[in-house]
Amino acid sequence: MATREHHLAGLADELRFRLIERRRVAAAGGNPAAIDLPDEVRALVEEEAALLGRDTRDELAARIVRDTVGLGPLEDLLADPTVEEVMVNGPDDVYVERAGRIEAVDVRFPDEEELRNAIERILAPLGRRIDELSPMVDARLADGSRVNVVIPPLAVDGPALSIRRFGASRPGARELVERGSLSTTQCELLEQAVGDRRSILVSGGTGAGKTTLLNALSGFIDSGERIVTIEDAAELRLQQRHVVRLESRPASVEGKGEVTVRDLLRNALRMRPDRIVIGEVRGPEALDLLTALNTGHEGALSTLHANSAADALSRLETLALMAGVGLPHEAIAEQVQRGVDLVVHVERRSDGSRRVAEVAEVVRVAGTTAVRDLAAGLKS
Repeated sequence: MATREHHLAGLADELRFRLIERRRVAAAGGNPAAIDLPDEVRALVEEEAALLGRDTRDELAARIVRDTVGLGPLEDLLADPTVEEVMVNGPDDVYVERAGRIEAVDVRFPDEEELRNAIERILAPLGRRIDELSPMVDARLADGSRVNVVIPPLAVDGPALSIRRFGASRPGARELVERGSLSTTQCELLEQAVGDRRSILVSGGTGAGKTTLLNALSGFIDSGERIVTIEDAAELRLQQRHVVRLESRPASVEGKGEVTVRDLLRNALRMRPDRIVIGEVRGPEALDLLTALNTGHEGALSTLHANSAADALSRLETLALMAGVGLPHEAIAEQVQRGVDLVVHVERRSDGSRRVAEVAEVVRVAGTTAVRDLAAGLKS
C-alpha cells in the first residue's frame, strides 16, 4: 500500500508539473487554456496514464486538482468532520486535534515551497497577504474557521499554519448538557441569568470552549431583541434573525485602515443594540465594555482568557487600565463590580473534554471584588 501511494504521489507531481508548464507556455503565447482545470487535468491523465485502471486515474486526477488549486495534503484533513484543528509546523510536521486531543498525522508537504503555495491559496481569496515584511497573519475562512500563519524569519523551522475548525452550526446549551460539558443545574441557572439581562463573562484557557459556550448562551436571548456581535474573526453563529455582525480589520501593508474591536464597540453603542456580544476582550476595549455596562447596556456577553473566575476579574481590570485614560485602579474595580454580574469559567481536562468548572457571581467583600460560586458542589 505504501509503495502504491508513493508511486501515485510521484506520478501526480510529475503530471502536475507538466500541466503547469503547458499552461505557462500557452499563456506566454497568448493562448490561455480554454477549458476548465478539472477537464484539462482529466484529459492529461487520460493521455499520460492510459494504462492505469479507471479508479486509479480518477484518484490521480483528483489528487492533481487538489494539489494545484486546493490545499494539497490538508484537503483530506479538512474534509474530516472529527478534526477540530490542523497544525502545520513546517512541511514535514503536521498535527490535528480530535476530541480535544492532539495527535500527529502521516501527512507531509513535498517541500517548503509547496506549503507556502498552499498558504497563498488560503489567503488569496480572503484578500490577505503574507511576506517577509508582514510575516504574521490572522484570517477567517468562509465557513468561519480561523487561520493563523507565521513564516520565516519569525518561524524558525518553516511556515507555521494553524486552522481552527468551526462548522456551520454550534452546539446549543442542551447539547452541551448531553455531552457533560454543562450540568442541568448550571444550564437552568444560566438560562435565567441571560433572560434577566445579567452581564456574563466566560473565562478559560485557549481551546477550553469559551466561544462554544458563548454561542450556546446567546441562544437564551429573546428572538425579539436586536443583537450586535463584535469579533476579531467572525466565529459566532447566532440563531436569532435580528443580528448585526461586526468584524475588526487589521491595518494594510501601508499601516492604514485598521479598525479595532474598540472602534467597533464604540460604534455599536450607536446602533441601538438590545444586546452586545463580544467574541473576546483582550485589550483596552475592556474599558469601553465596562463603560457600556454601567450606562444602561446590561445583558452583554463576552469571553476572556483567565485561569479562574476570580482571575478573570483581575485580568479585566488590567485590560481596562491599558486604555491609558488615567483612571485609578479603584475606579476601574468599582465599574467591574457594578457592570459584570456573572463569570462562567470553563476548563479543558487532560482527556480533552471541556466542562464548566464555575458559575460565579461577582460580589463585593471587604471593599474588594470577589466571586461567589452559585453552583456550589458542582465544581469538578
